[in-house]
Formats: sequence, structure tokens, C-alpha cells
Amino acid sequence: MKVIGLAIAFSPTAKAILAEAKRFMDHFKATLILIHVGSHGADEDDKMKELLRVSGLNPASCKVLWRKGDPVKEILRACKEESVDLLLAGALKKENLVNHYLGTVARTIMRKAKCSVLMITNPSLEARPLKNIVVNAEDSPYIEQAIQAACQWAYLQPGGWIHIVRELKLLGLALSANEQCTEEEYAQTKQNMLREETAEVEKMLQHIPHHNLKVNIKMLSGKSGFELARFAERKEADLLVLGAPRRRFSLFDRVFPHDQEYIFNDLPCNVLVIQPRLA
Repeated sequence: MKVIGLAIAFSPTAKAILAEAKRFMDHFKATLILIHVGSHGADEDDKMKELLRVSGLNPASCKVLWRKGDPVKEILRACKEESVDLLLAGALKKENLVNHYLGTVARTIMRKAKCSVLMITNPSLEARPLKNIVVNAEDSPYIEQAIQAACQWAYLQPGGWIHIVRELKLLGLALSANEQCTEEEYAQTKQNMLREETAEVEKMLQHIPHHNLKVNIKMLSGKSGFELARFAERKEADLLVLGAPRRRFSLFDRVFPHDQEYIFNDLPCNVLVIQPRLA
């Protein structure tokens, strides 16, 4: 994470989201790029300088980009031009004061960004402990990178849990049931599937540093996006990590599974989408 981008507006949460960005900047020793889409004049310059001052950011240590036009296009263009590795954006949750990154805009950014994206639902002026990090271990070529990112995040503030969530394939169970197997055979088939899926996650963990971290491997059944969001809510997760899905070559766009789009309509917590930066 050498270059961190922050999509920022003059909103009630601006100070808090700048505080979050500064913590990432300091930890990764990264360059911070502030991207503001909207009016730019003397008043806006003064507001930005004041925000930087109260956030403890030296104007010389970060770069401010002033853009006009469509927020999504301008934010993504700035990320490409500045070779951003991680884009931070405020994702206001059921709040009407500012709506720059809600709904369709948030989903479009997460689909089209050529870097990792962190949507922050509730930015904080003070650092808060990460008690529960949930990782989706499905539907992405970047599953291992997502687990690795979760472990790296957990090392920032040790003591919490990492919950690695994988889907139990109900189709396989249904086929087994249709083969006129007994109840005992069906239960055994389910246990075998649980062991196989757990073994797949444990195999990935062999390549990822996670010493002294508390890791829980959890199998969910049902609509994966819906169940994943509900699990994150039950655990009062501080962060949900998803690996980006593959892109469609025709439009060079991410295509999230339909049920995972549910997550972006009502973010259960901060959501990190892992995508190694594309040139």
C-alpha cells in the first residue's frame, strides 16, 4: 500500500474519515492522495487547509486533487493517474446528509476500481480495536489475498478474531438426498463436505502468516451474500473483507454475484474489496 487515495467531500464525517486515512498513511508509510469532486475556489481551499490542520496532516505530505464532473469517473480516473493501491471512501449508512457514495455509486466504484477499495461506514476520530474481522472465502480469484489482508489488519490491533466464511454447497447435498440415501448417509455426506471445505481453508492458511491470531473457520448455507451480511451483523464485525470477482473482458468490469450485491445496498460494517492494482 504505497499510495492511498481518499475520496473526500466537505461533509459532517470529513474530519473522521481524514483521521482514518492518516492512520493508514502512517502505518503503511504511504503517500496520501485526497480526491475532491465538486466546486473549487478560495473557500474550498480554506476548508481543505483547515481539515488538514485539525487532522494533523502536513499539506506537504499529501496531494489534493480538485476535480469536476461525474464523481465515479473522476475518482476512478484520479486513482489510475496516481497509481493508487487502496482507495478509501465514506459509505454513509442510512444517512441523508451526504449521498456521494451510497447505493449505485458505491457499487460502481467497487466494480470498476483497478485497486483495492475500503468503504468506511462509520469513520472514527480515534482508533478503535478490531474485535471481529469477517472474510468471505468464496467467488473470487483473490481469496488468499483477502485472507492475507485480514491477517495484516488484525496484526495492527491484536486480540480480535478473524472469521473465515465459506459456503457449504447445498446443491451437492441435494443431489445426495435424491440418490435415495439414508438419513445417516446424508448426515455423513454433509460432515464429509464440511471437512473438505475446512481443509481447503486450512490449506490456504499454510501460506499466510497468522501466528498468534485467533482464526475461526465458519461454514454457511443459503444465499451467500445474505448469510454473509447476517453473520457479520451477528458478530458485530468491524470489517468485512471480500476478494474482488473476475472481470468481464468485454467491459473490463467486476461482476459481483447477485446475492453479494445485497451487501452493498446496506453495508453491515466497513467493507474492504481486495484487488491487486492493475496498470
